[in-house]
Amino acid sequence: METLLRALLDPASAPTAAHALDVPVDRALVGGASADRLGFAFASGYREALRALVPGLTGVAALCATEDGGAHPRAIQTTLAGGVLTGRKKWATGANAASTLLVVASVGHDEHGKNQLRVVRVPTDSPGVRMHASSAPFVPEIQHAEVELDHVRVADGDVLPGDGYDDYLKPFRTVEDAHVHAALAGYLLGVARRRGWREHVERLLAVALAARQVALADPRLATTHLALAGVLELAARQVAELEATWAATPDDEWQRWQRDRPLLRVAASARAARRERAWDVVERR
Repeated sequence: METLLRALLDPASAPTAAHALDVPVDRALVGGASADRLGFAFASGYREALRALVPGLTGVAALCATEDGGAHPRAIQTTLAGGVLTGRKKWATGANAASTLLVVASVGHDEHGKNQLRVVRVPTDSPGVRMHASSAPFVPEIQHAEVELDHVRVADGDVLPGDGYDDYLKPFRTVEDAHVHAALAGYLLGVARRRGWREHVERLLAVALAARQVALADPRLATTHLALAGVLELAARQVAELEATWAATPDDEWQRWQRDRPLLRVAASARAARRERAWDVVERR
């Protein structure tokens, strides 16, 4: 913990400190603190979220789930059969910069018609993998890709254990939010620390540690979802307070922040729905 706190309070030492940290969310925090723009902080949080989801994952990875009909189990048409992966993924964050794809695929339907999903680890240089990259108007550093999988051969050892939806896709929404918002807190903490805004540093440090604790909690629990909702609300308040100070002395980084700020609103409706479902679970007890 001391190494983490020192890195958060001294952004210049953050890149070196990151190599000494073993916990994914700690690296997300420090990666955010050393970033000079939201896109790089997001990339740090996303990368570490995947490492938290898939222990032992190395290098840069990208989760490939979304298809034309969305990312819920019924929409997954990509298939894994006989060791061959075939399909198309519509929106894979950072896939073009990754060395490994984590592909959600169907292995068929059970007797009740439920789509059975698995997650497959696929090197991006595998024969049959093709990508078409694009970017959004904000955070242009983070590209997205449409991924084509044309009869890609898969080794048995690259099929991850467990259910593709219950053990990976569903919890990842929570894991990603926790790690990305930890990285956001780290980034804003770095902004405040580099400018000597002590009051903001103290409050953002509290948000960062709260986000860290949520990231370490079980992402399947309703109580974790409520705690995460609280952290997101605290983060939003600190963003507003920091912006009021930052706007008085705008600089190049401020201009990038204004450009990239729409990222914070992405998936807001899904987060609101998750919070309501969590309250339903807690209040039924």
